[in-house]
Amino acid sequence: MVKKVGYIVIPLLIVLVLFQVFSGSEKDQKDHNKDPSNSVQSPNEEEEDPSTNNDSSPETLVNQIFSQSKKGKVWHSPFVTGQNKIQNVKQKWGQPEATDTASKGDYAKYPDHNVTIGYQDDLIVDIRSYHSELQNIHLKDIKQIKGKPDNIRYYKDNTHNQTILIYNINQRYHLKWILPKPSDQEPNPKVHHISVSFDLTNKGDDQEAVSDILSDMSLNEKIGQMIIAGISGTTLNAHTKDLMNTYQVGGLIFYANNLETPQQTIQLLNQIKSKNAQKRLPLLLGVDQEGGRISRLPGDITDLPTNKKIGSINQSQFSYKVGTLLGQELKAFGFNLDFAPVLDVNSNPNNPVIGDRSFGNNPDIVSKLGIQTMKGIQSQNIVPVVKHFPGHGDTSVDSHLQLPKVNKSLKELKRLELIPFTRAVENGADAVMAAHILLPKIDDEYPASMSKKILTGILRKQLNFDGVVMTDDMTMKAITNNFGIGEAAVKSVKAGSDMILVAHDYQKIVSTIDALKAAVQKGTITEKRINTSVKRIIQLKRTYDLNHEKTQNVHVNSLNQSVKQVLNKYVD
Repeated sequence: MVKKVGYIVIPLLIVLVLFQVFSGSEKDQKDHNKDPSNSVQSPNEEEEDPSTNNDSSPETLVNQIFSQSKKGKVWHSPFVTGQNKIQNVKQKWGQPEATDTASKGDYAKYPDHNVTIGYQDDLIVDIRSYHSELQNIHLKDIKQIKGKPDNIRYYKDNTHNQTILIYNINQRYHLKWILPKPSDQEPNPKVHHISVSFDLTNKGDDQEAVSDILSDMSLNEKIGQMIIAGISGTTLNAHTKDLMNTYQVGGLIFYANNLETPQQTIQLLNQIKSKNAQKRLPLLLGVDQEGGRISRLPGDITDLPTNKKIGSINQSQFSYKVGTLLGQELKAFGFNLDFAPVLDVNSNPNNPVIGDRSFGNNPDIVSKLGIQTMKGIQSQNIVPVVKHFPGHGDTSVDSHLQLPKVNKSLKELKRLELIPFTRAVENGADAVMAAHILLPKIDDEYPASMSKKILTGILRKQLNFDGVVMTDDMTMKAITNNFGIGEAAVKSVKAGSDMILVAHDYQKIVSTIDALKAAVQKGTITEKRINTSVKRIIQLKRTYDLNHEKTQNVHVNSLNQSVKQVLNKYVD
């Protein structure tokens, strides 16, 4: 009898134990997904205790918050005030926990995201962040780092007695810091929350200005804006002048063979800016400055570590500092765009083109560190271009030489390659570079840079990216061995690209421009489609306040000293 009971009880116990284990695991996973700490870390969500960290983390946060506010964004929110609608929020985050009505509109509360969204007639006009990181910032930090506010207001009711510091970021956006009012007991209070608001009175003027520019542009000018061209030589030669004057390209890319010395580089960029000064839109002036072995700037500039090394150190603050240094270096020479950071997950150790350019084979680490490098670059008012979408890490051939193929489904990409790009978009990426990679399980005919299924279907619609999409260099053999360059450019624009990168060969650049123009004239591409891209390009240039201002000199020793200080702190 005892044996029979045992035969019954023991299996029941096993079933109960397994039930507890699996239900506990499921709960843990749900809790993990709900926990905001599992999102991409900001510089102060550091492995080390901020209270014992001697690094200026409040400075980092304040600079990042100001940088984001230039684009109408608030800390840890993917939405843009003045551009997105409340429907966009509900599609992404679901229904709000509560909605309050005030004199200035309705406010939808999303406590799981530490955000409240204010909107009028469905347009988002105010985004407020209550993220816990903000409490690392005190009143004195804001004033010391950013100076006196444009305005100070006070608010008091039965439960609040607050000071509001207002900084007018530009004609469209205002950044407000809300803190407890200083008292004898707490003369230097912590930030309670921040707000980025959109000035509705300037909305029409701003939109009209973009429309005015577009309506006054010829088709040639519009198509020119969609081209990033490579140049030859180290001086302002006839071909470069022609690209600027006749074809009015939107940007130029520079390589090591264009940049011999610091002084020559500054002189070349200044000549280009002077030649373009009469144009209504400044040029994007870009370079591949990733750190490690991909460093184009001339002179005896101290090398920054590879992303692989940064990944092994795995500290957000270090990655942000490296991004800041990259931005400082480019700004010192007169550039305004960096084709970095690399967000590829290096999942294939035999990859011939990525390797130590990647932060590693863990998508969470790549996301965390890549996003901080991106934000560091942004903090210096340099445009970062995250690359290579949708992920070059599992390729076994170099796209400079032939067309790589990745046999992964969309479901598989979402589990690895797409994670860093998804999070980068959520954290304020402005520009994305599309890779020349064939993904036959998604599109068996065209590489990602020419695929509507990938650029529009995944990047635009699923990742909700509305920034500038740039192609990788169209003169790579991955393209030229399989397509005519004009055909490839037309297909790429139809797929969703905004800017076509043609990094070498003046004739190939001209052929690309001619092909795009002919496509519009034949009706293969509508001018409305061209306008959509040009609007994004204009907005990008405005967001970063591009101008024709010349650079006087570059202090290499000062740059090197900044690099060494950071390396001494983080690198053994």
